[in-house]
Amino acid sequence: MHKVLLLTTVGCHLCDNARAELHAAAVDIRVTEFDIACDDQMIERYGEKIPVIKTDDGRELQWPFSSADILKLFGSAG
Repeated sequence: MHKVLLLTTVGCHLCDNARAELHAAAVDIRVTEFDIACDDQMIERYGEKIPVIKTDDGRELQWPFSSADILKLFGSAG
């Protein structure tokens, strides 16, 4: 099982879209969400980039992304 961190914040409609793409990818993943509003450094780094998927090995996928992009991220295309 892959573990990912979904960087998000309250009221982020693109984050809703990202959740839908994660679901559509049907990859065996455990998603933990992190609200960047809780951390000033995260706001500075990711404020204009969310939603962002961060893998447990340090890779990042910034919006816009599709379920196909998520599959490629995990080497599960097809």
